[in-house]
Amino acid sequence: MARPKNISYNLKERLEKMVRAGLSVGENTFNDNPLLSLDERVKIILNIIKSKPVKSTTMTYLIMYDIENNKVRTRVSKYLEKKGCIRIQKSIFMTNSESKEFNEIHATLVDVQSYYENKDSIMLVPFNTTDLRSMKIIGKEINIQTLIDKPTTLFF
Repeated sequence: MARPKNISYNLKERLEKMVRAGLSVGENTFNDNPLLSLDERVKIILNIIKSKPVKSTTMTYLIMYDIENNKVRTRVSKYLEKKGCIRIQKSIFMTNSESKEFNEIHATLVDVQSYYENKDSIMLVPFNTTDLRSMKIIGKEINIQTLIDKPTTLFF
C-alpha cells in the first residue's frame, strides 16, 4: 500500500483542522498561576513607565524563560513573583529594580540552571521606556500610545 503524500499546512490551516477535529486550540495548561487580564497587565506596565524618575542604577528589564521541568518552572515563577517581578505572560516577567537586585536575580537563575542537566534557556533583557513606547500589541485592540502619553485637555 502506498504511503499518503505529505501535505504541509500553514499555522492558520493547522488551527482550523484542529477546531474541525474538535480539539481545543486555546487550552490553558498553566492552571497554577492564572494571568491577570490584559487590561490589568497593561495598567501595571504603564504604572512602571509613568513612575517617578529613577536612580541611574535602577533598570527595567524582562525575564523570559523556556523551562521544560514543571517543578523547576513553577519554582522559578514563584521566586520571580517573590522578588517583585510582574508576570506579563506565562513565562515572561517584567521588573524595575536596582542593578544590585538584577545581579542577584541573575546569579540565582544561573545557579538554578546549573543544578540539573537541561536544555532550558533563561534571558534577562534590559530595556528603556522609549522601547516600551514603541511596543505593538497584537490581539485585543489597545492603542498603547494613548495609554502611555496622557492626553492633554484644554478647558475654556
